[in-house]
Amino acid sequence: MRRTKTGGSGRPGGRGGGALVEVVRGVDALPDGLWRQLAPRDDPMWTRDVFAAMEKGRIGPEGYAYLLLRRGGNVVAVLPLCLFRGLRLDDVVGPRERRTLAPVRRWAPWLLRVPMLFCGNLLGQGHLLCAEPLSGEDARLLVRAVKGFARRERIGTIVFKDFAPDALDAPGAPNAPGALGAPDAPGAPDSPDEPTSLGEALADAGFFTVRSLPDTELTLGYGSFEEYVAALPAKPRRNARSKLRKSAATPGLRTETVADWGPLVPAMLDLYGQVMARADQTLDVLDADFLTALAASTTATAGPGGGQESRLVACFQDDRMVAFLLCLFAGGGAVGARIGLDYELAHEARLYHAVHYAAIRLALERGCRHIRFAQTAYVPKLELGCALVEQTYALTHLRPIRRALLRRLLPPALAGARADALAGAHEARPAPPREPAPEAARAPRDTRATRPGREDEDEDIACPE
Repeated sequence: MRRTKTGGSGRPGGRGGGALVEVVRGVDALPDGLWRQLAPRDDPMWTRDVFAAMEKGRIGPEGYAYLLLRRGGNVVAVLPLCLFRGLRLDDVVGPRERRTLAPVRRWAPWLLRVPMLFCGNLLGQGHLLCAEPLSGEDARLLVRAVKGFARRERIGTIVFKDFAPDALDAPGAPNAPGALGAPDAPGAPDSPDEPTSLGEALADAGFFTVRSLPDTELTLGYGSFEEYVAALPAKPRRNARSKLRKSAATPGLRTETVADWGPLVPAMLDLYGQVMARADQTLDVLDADFLTALAASTTATAGPGGGQESRLVACFQDDRMVAFLLCLFAGGGAVGARIGLDYELAHEARLYHAVHYAAIRLALERGCRHIRFAQTAYVPKLELGCALVEQTYALTHLRPIRRALLRRLLPPALAGARADALAGAHEARPAPPREPAPEAARAPRDTRATRPGREDEDEDIACPE
């Protein structure tokens, strides 16, 4: 496994203040105990199994690397990297922007291919893996190492992808001196040993922020699936019960939870391909190697305090799979990672809702505290009771002129794509479910939605996934 060391100067092999940054080219080079110590325990997208499967598949990036920040011989932070040698811009923007770029794609497609370095997790929310806040010196050293790595790999554009805003917050008010994205951020803080947010170090290095598409997360804590449905606001509750009945009434349709889902990968790819053919953005596309590796790595120790596990929630019509939702579990968290649908049957049988309701039921049975879903189809997910989880890009280009162009052109383009994706979501958002109160303190259940004639008011909600 090839390794490169970068010290305080940002040059390979150097040292500064007892800290250095080491580059390794595979997650297998990192001790399992170190990964478990630093990675989020309740985020299934951050297990070693997921990263190992990404490296085995061809889902988009041409390469992977991990920056290890060492101080005193100990690894204090890890930052995963994904290398795209020629990412197609028209694959990662919204439909409106894609139509604008159509002539360029037709006559000069090479202009749309841009080398990009993504920092964080290509398939999930971005994190810098560290046990405690970094000192100012360490934060700036890590950011310099990212830029140095990009230069050596001849990649100009750097993106910290889908980080939670508080993971990038710098001291001070927005756009105040030192805040991430401020036009004229000052240099280093007075004391290099003071804790410094990653955002402040990025701002000092010329990065700016843009809001990305939010995640969706459903807070759990209900005693049963029926209790979850009963806690939904009136209209989503009626719709949920109506959709469940319509799925159950579809001839030959059944929903199963499959533990050994490796043999179903070919059928999954067909259904997943139907979804991706309708997707607005295709930064990553899962393949057979990724899915096979992930299926093979499934363990039986998931749950609070346990390891990682995967289950396939699948709908079959007779012997043919017509829908699936791939669910991952770790600690108290669950993720509905990717979906596949047979669109000839999807609307009639309410397949989208069938697999999501089954995933929620499964997460409740496993004692999960929350379940997350993908960054699409916001209206039906908000009807499920999900809340939006805001996320942020931090971007820069190594060349000043191109960095200025990015700062001017990219924010409005991404804001337009975000607005299109969230269209109608504010009207569908219910109050997020809360942790249930103790039994004695609960108010009597509202039974108005179960009166005759109320349950069939199923609002038809389009699901682009």
